Amino acid sequence: MKSAAPFLVCLGLAGVGPCLADAAPGETAYRASRAADGVQHARIEGGAYFFKPNRVIVKLNVPVELTVSVGRSVIPHTLVIQAPEAGIVVDEDLSSEPKKIRFTPTAAGSYPFYCRNRLLFFESHREKGMEGVLDVVE
Repeated sequence: MKSAAPFLVCLGLAGVGPCLADAAPGETAYRASRAADGVQHARIEGGAYFFKPNRVIVKLNVPVELTVSVGRSVIPHTLVIQAPEAGIVVDEDLSSEPKKIRFTPTAAGSYPFYCRNRLLFFESHREKGMEGVLDVVE
């Protein structure tokens, strides 16, 4: 039953493309596909030190629109993807109101995304597990 969990999570996220059933334990993966508007759409939800899905797979040189939000929380969160070599530079504050982020990946590879926030001397949100990977494939 464990292998079905990522499928169920993905099914509720966007319905734009097929999900991956081969996600590693603790990983939720979503494979975006091109919608009628020519854009790959994916939804990422953040929460108490997590992103779901924490692995998003998109195609090279096809526009991407991420819709990102966090659940209701007093703890502020961000989404950061720093891959200028791939045409991806994102550093956005998140809220419960969904935010649309658009870019077109120009280089294949695996690019980490994470929350950059940290409270004083405590571990950063990334160190607490609020991170994931954007895989850009040909």
